[in-house]
Amino acid sequence: MTDTDSKKLACTIARVLDDKLGKNITILNISNVSSLADYFVIVTGDSTPQVKALMNQVKDKIKEHFTRSPLRVENDAKNRWNLLDYGDVIVHILHKDERETYAIEKFWNNAFQISENEWKELSKEYKEY
Repeated sequence: MTDTDSKKLACTIARVLDDKLGKNITILNISNVSSLADYFVIVTGDSTPQVKALMNQVKDKIKEHFTRSPLRVENDAKNRWNLLDYGDVIVHILHKDERETYAIEKFWNNAFQISENEWKELSKEYKEY
């Protein structure tokens, strides 16, 4: 997958999360600082059911729009941190308490952040509302 395709996927995932009322959506381009993936998409859910709903929405919509399923899905026992690994894009869906505790963005502070305006522009064709 090219960087452009990876970026489009990350931006579309952010759009799906935004449409489902995910909070504090962040996209980090980690390609220059890690070989794990090209992008991280990080989002906060206000409750455990919302964390699960956000995960399911991303899985469904990315399958529909890109015919891709995550290579790996992980979540903690209390369903407060879900991870969807698409290979080039890794999605972290965290309960608000875990988001504050783990502060992923601070750990990856050398990564380039994609602005909300940019990801909204790049994913506008997938806007539902």
